[in-house]
Amino acid sequence: MKKLVSALLAGVMATSLVACSSSASSSSSTASASSAAATDMKIAMITDYGDITDQSFNQNTYEASKAFAEKNNCKFTYKKPASNADQDRVSSMEEAIEEGYNVIVMPGYAFAPAIVEVAPKYADVKFVALDVSQSDLDTASKTTNWTSKNVYSAVYQEELAGYMAGYAAVKLGYKKLGFLGGMAVPAVIRYGYGYVQGADAAAKELNLTDVTMNYVYGGQFYGDADITARMDTWYGAGVEVVFACGGGIYTSAAEAAVKKNGKVIGVDVDQQATIDGTYGKGVTVTSAMKGLAATVNTVLSGIQNGKWDSDFGGKLVNLGLVGDDPTANYVQLATTTVYNSTFTEADYKALVADMYSGKIKVDNSSDVNKAESFGTVVKVTDEGNIKG
Repeated sequence: MKKLVSALLAGVMATSLVACSSSASSSSSTASASSAAATDMKIAMITDYGDITDQSFNQNTYEASKAFAEKNNCKFTYKKPASNADQDRVSSMEEAIEEGYNVIVMPGYAFAPAIVEVAPKYADVKFVALDVSQSDLDTASKTTNWTSKNVYSAVYQEELAGYMAGYAAVKLGYKKLGFLGGMAVPAVIRYGYGYVQGADAAAKELNLTDVTMNYVYGGQFYGDADITARMDTWYGAGVEVVFACGGGIYTSAAEAAVKKNGKVIGVDVDQQATIDGTYGKGVTVTSAMKGLAATVNTVLSGIQNGKWDSDFGGKLVNLGLVGDDPTANYVQLATTTVYNSTFTEADYKALVADMYSGKIKVDNSSDVNKAESFGTVVKVTDEGNIKG
């Protein structure tokens, strides 16, 4: 993903004609404090459930927003809502707007109600949402196909990244798998169902009949004693690798894994440095990633270059594969440690090429309680939720 982000940044920086603040334009500009003019961007990132040290969704979005602001001389801040309540998200967004911030970056589906409430009141502010789907916005607004010219949202084809992770795990030789989701929300469900489908495809390819998968949702996006206890049971019973799919919930999987020489697959960003740095080298097999940082850079660069109205405003895009080059896609595997003699770089490239061409089709369902239905040769044991 670093390659993808670097390429995007290099391109947009080379073509950018204006910075976020310009003394020449500021003296003659009549834009209000909330106007996101190309020469007057003030960026605020609002956190979701976690915070900017979650080593996952919030941190990646925060770091990308902050890095863009620093490179382009933009004013930047972030806000952490007082609680996980819609009204607190609204308060954080409006606080930033009142302080003069005119580009609001928000990661996570939970922002839908706040977006529906706040965006129509501030037509000159640009709202950039990650993982907020049309369904989320429609549910929050109680309408169909809700949209606003000052809102852009990107969702991701997590099922593709999950598929890659499950396929790789079985090709690498793991037969006793686990999936530990955070909350059973669409993005996490798609990751999980993709993981099952990928593992199932690899098992078929290798003519394996003894691949199993334990499947559960923690009910939250962080680890705790109860979740660690479940992971202790899994690894103690022979589970070899767990896809920890839910922000900081990886801590419970990793704590249990190291006791039994088990392994972990990370999510959203490359979590190897974080997990291995804390729990020991070699704990992380790979991470199923999506291009959060790349999306932030693309949209902020577009705003800077005056392309909001033409390319972003009022649009909701579903990002996934853009070609058969694994490093150029918005969903991919971290490959720092994943390859061995049974799953090579050539194998990964061939897998991605087949997915991009449509030869491999991945179900993108996010209906709950369907995990077991995706295992045709892999035996899936759905354990529901640990909490909630």
